[in-house]
Amino acid sequence: METSVMDTCYVSCCANRTPNVVSWGRGGLIAFGTCNSVAIYNPQEIKIIEVLNKHTGRVNTVQWVYKNDCSSETQLVSGGSDNNVIVWEKHGGKFTVCAVCSGHSGPVCAVDAVSLSSHLLLASVSSDSTVKLWTCTSDKAECLQTISFGSGFVMDVSLALLPGSRVPVLACGGDDSKVHLYVQNNELFQRVLTLAGHEDWVRGVEWAIRDGELLLASCSQDCLIRVWRLFAKTAAELEQQTDTVIKMTEDVFEVSGAVFAVTLETVLAGHENWVYGIHWQPPHIKGDSVDQPLKLLSASMDKTMILWGPEEDSGVWVEQVRVGEVGGNTLGFYGCQVSPDGSMILAHAFHGALHLWQHDHSQGEWKPGVVVSGHFNAVQDLSWDPEGEFIITAGSDQTTRLFTPWKRKGCSQITWHEISRPQIHGYDMQCLTMVGRFQFVSGADEKVLRVFRAPRNFVENFANISCTSLEKILGSNEIADLPEGASTPALGLSNKAVFQGDLASQIPQQDTDDFNSRSDQYKEAYFQPLSLTEPPTEDDLLQNTLWPEVQKLYGHGFEMFCLASDSSRTLVASACKASKAEYAAILLWSATSWKQLQSLAYHSLTVTQMAFSPDGRLLLAVSRDRTWSLWRRENPGSDSEPRFSLYANTSKDTAVHSRIIWSCDWSSDNKYFVTSSRDKKVIIWGHCGSVERIGEHDDADVSPCSSVLDVGDSATAVSICPFLCSDQSYLLAVGLENGKILLYKWRPLDDLSSGSDWSKCGESDYCQSHTLVVKRLRWRPRMGRAEEDGNQDQSWVQLASAGADHAVKIFNIKISTL
Repeated sequence: METSVMDTCYVSCCANRTPNVVSWGRGGLIAFGTCNSVAIYNPQEIKIIEVLNKHTGRVNTVQWVYKNDCSSETQLVSGGSDNNVIVWEKHGGKFTVCAVCSGHSGPVCAVDAVSLSSHLLLASVSSDSTVKLWTCTSDKAECLQTISFGSGFVMDVSLALLPGSRVPVLACGGDDSKVHLYVQNNELFQRVLTLAGHEDWVRGVEWAIRDGELLLASCSQDCLIRVWRLFAKTAAELEQQTDTVIKMTEDVFEVSGAVFAVTLETVLAGHENWVYGIHWQPPHIKGDSVDQPLKLLSASMDKTMILWGPEEDSGVWVEQVRVGEVGGNTLGFYGCQVSPDGSMILAHAFHGALHLWQHDHSQGEWKPGVVVSGHFNAVQDLSWDPEGEFIITAGSDQTTRLFTPWKRKGCSQITWHEISRPQIHGYDMQCLTMVGRFQFVSGADEKVLRVFRAPRNFVENFANISCTSLEKILGSNEIADLPEGASTPALGLSNKAVFQGDLASQIPQQDTDDFNSRSDQYKEAYFQPLSLTEPPTEDDLLQNTLWPEVQKLYGHGFEMFCLASDSSRTLVASACKASKAEYAAILLWSATSWKQLQSLAYHSLTVTQMAFSPDGRLLLAVSRDRTWSLWRRENPGSDSEPRFSLYANTSKDTAVHSRIIWSCDWSSDNKYFVTSSRDKKVIIWGHCGSVERIGEHDDADVSPCSSVLDVGDSATAVSICPFLCSDQSYLLAVGLENGKILLYKWRPLDDLSSGSDWSKCGESDYCQSHTLVVKRLRWRPRMGRAEEDGNQDQSWVQLASAGADHAVKIFNIKISTL
């Protein structure tokens, strides 16, 4: 297999909002479902090392197949909303699809598997009210049995082997508040016991093997956890069935001559809301035998995780550790996992964020750890800062996020992280553009544009995390008058600046009952300045990394759709959704006074993307009406307010594209621009046969300079690399509706009939591609890689992509070899 031209540098993503979607393997790797993919995450390196793409619907459940000898797993099972269960197997360090189990008629919401001598036994739960059991060998998967629950649902399943035998036992937790036990007998599973006690839906069940007995933990929406003990009864015990001893009630069942009993070991009460997830610390090899630690982790909607275990002296189960989040506007935890050595615990929350705590042995306490993070809905837009040191993204999850490389002192390992969440909004975000180094404009599903400027606290922390000096970052900019941070009023959408004086006045007063005003009763969740040497936790991102809003821009009649700013950062162009010509006008704003300068009317439907030429003289707009328009600045170089007039355009008669034009971009020399469309065509335009830049002459014709490139699918994003290849050709990245990213080289030729002006030089492979539409592609404005210090390797360029599959990806491409 040829090596890929594109090397994945960074993937930002988060866990799906389902309870069973994260699993921590004995090999130290965490697998979790993110949109339609399974991400393999290394918590030691703090980076996504592989993305598995095969599901065509959301991945709802992921589970490693544990081995009896406690060695690293080689198999992984995932289930999704495409009604399929997929078994992945690791070969030569890479995961491949081993088997696809198709048969459910509804989304799969939980899976578990146990390895038998000749095959894998797999149980899957679906919202079609059934549990299916499958046998998987290396080349095929067969459905062994379907257990129907009528009008009820099963929430979770767990498989184990009965003590002292190789007979599989299956536990199912359902919406009837009961735990059902099934045992395999003559190939088929038969119900042997129903464990009652919970008073609401059973959300999670999990087996653990200890001292020849099985322990089953079950958690429920009644806020309680129950631990049951399953053991084999000896012949002597069966004979001594006298009533003289007070004992726990036992439920007894028989399997091929052997008698087994189940008793309730303990009930754990400590959570104040639904308990969604439970997880036993994995067993490990101790001496010659396998040792199962008696440690049980639980995660609840009350935003806490509790680690439970029996006291050494009395054997009574007690709460040993409690960690979690306080305050904020988030919902609680969906599930939890313990690392193989028990030193780290992980929870995933409603908003997809992973929360990790590490045990600090020197101080004996648990501390939050750094994890990967990302959007939990489609990423609509992204922008590099002018220096190419960080990217800022906007998503349908109502947030904008800022990512940068974390450079640790004395450590060669550099990883990308989210270090700020400048805007947390009440509307889905649609677009943003950087205006200068630490200022951006964003647009959402509202008619208003909002301008944000970085506070002092962000600039200081950015300097710490990226290991650069404050003076170098700010240049001549004065930091003294910047606000310290920002906070959002309880019922507001605007981030208010918080100054040094505001922090001083926050010192808590003595508690008194006489409130002076209504507002005193509802104190704002105030910003606390952070001094960061590592990326912030989710809690801090939500509350303490907001940027103050400095301006609102009114003028559009419908939801915002796209934004662009010029290279000198003096102009911003904006456009909104439009079904009539009167709403499709582009508005131009001054980036200094924030006044509306001009309204540019030409298009009849939504303007889908805009781009200023690198020299700032021209503004290109492409539209849903299948045409493009080019606007020229009338008075370049003068101090008066800029005025733009229509310079060139296509009309319905002259349009080359036959469908909506999605994207556009400029070449760095101002000679050409590119358009990409739903009709699968990519076309480069300019003054053909001329070496002059576009817009130099009044009467020059702008026409296609390239042959029409058919990329095979709707071309939703396009970007021209600002640096030429070694053979002086232009490098383009094209993003497709199916998630693929293609790389093409283009060079101007006189004869376009042959189509030889285009040459394909690479594409994203199956693991690198997005699983849904590529929304935006942006090249880093400087050569080299952002994570390199100082003298950057000039043979590399970086490409950032944003997708509807919630992912942001950064690729390294060696331009010197293309």
